[in-house]
Amino acid sequence: MTLEIVSSVLVIAGALFAVIGGVGILRLPDFFCRIHGAGITDTLGAGLILTGLMFLSPHWIVTVKLVAILVFLWLTSPTAAHALANAALETGLRPHVDETEEATSSS
Repeated sequence: MTLEIVSSVLVIAGALFAVIGGVGILRLPDFFCRIHGAGITDTLGAGLILTGLMFLSPHWIVTVKLVAILVFLWLTSPTAAHALANAALETGLRPHVDETEEATSSS
């Protein structure tokens, strides 16, 4: 019973982060902010869901496979986001900067 509750909380939290990341991809103003939304969805959302599924796995081999998927996601998602941001900067795309905020912070 306790494992089912912990698993449910983790899966629901992961689903919430996935939805928040999806909304971020649609609503954030520029490419670099959207990469951040995608990174949240991949690492935190999927990570919590996979962790919740680990608590419910019937056999140890399933848990090992879920851990392997989780490690793969944690290694590749931030790397892919960094590579995308770096490629965008190299091609000349610049982050959106609010001029009024920049002027007040430099004073």
